[in-house]
Amino acid sequence: MTRYLISFNDGAMDHIPDADWPDVGKAAHAVIQEAVNAGVFVFGAGLERQRASVVATDGLVTDGPYPETKEVIGGFVVVDVPSREEALAWAAKVAAGCRCAQEVRELMADPETDAMLRRAGRG
Repeated sequence: MTRYLISFNDGAMDHIPDADWPDVGKAAHAVIQEAVNAGVFVFGAGLERQRASVVATDGLVTDGPYPETKEVIGGFVVVDVPSREEALAWAAKVAAGCRCAQEVRELMADPETDAMLRRAGRG
């Protein structure tokens, strides 16, 4: 199995009228429930609209994101599926539920971190 990040940019849902939000919430939660039932859901969340804080390698904290950043993530879902094609199929369901396009990216596998989680009883 491989983990994929399915995400959308902040502002991607701004076109949705306030009156439609309850329906969008129901549709998005139905997709998440389907992913949970299928055993592929790992984690997901929307991000609050706020300025990010950037912590440098020396611990210095500054307001971010960096000025060059044009887009920031507005929300995401992580799924654990056997193929990119299946990740794209889940992204299509998320896109329909959230009424906005989704970006799909494969997460890098890290066997050492996976081993740490197993030892901690979390993997």
